[in-house]
Amino acid sequence: MKKVLAGLILTSLLVLPVIGLAQAAAETAPTVNVMVVLGRIADWVFTILIIVAVIFLIWGAFNFVTAAGDAEKVTAGKQSIMWALVGVAVALLARGLVVLVRLIVA
Repeated sequence: MKKVLAGLILTSLLVLPVIGLAQAAAETAPTVNVMVVLGRIADWVFTILIIVAVIFLIWGAFNFVTAAGDAEKVTAGKQSIMWALVGVAVALLARGLVVLVRLIVA
């Protein structure tokens, strides 16, 4: 029991300075502009949406070209291309919405 108590006391003595230093660092933390963070997130999401849309566009074109007269593959290729273009349109509209919100808030 004495070893456990001594271990707890030594651990607390080692942890207390770290907690004190962490509090001092938290007070000097830099401020973050929310609009800048939202803009960066929107940029990442836009980039990811465009990459996914291009992949689906290529996949749809591949299915369309290699259909060899199969009506199901032609339809699947056309639908994939259509939804990829819809994805690009949604990504562009989302980008415009971010700019509109930025103009309204600022």
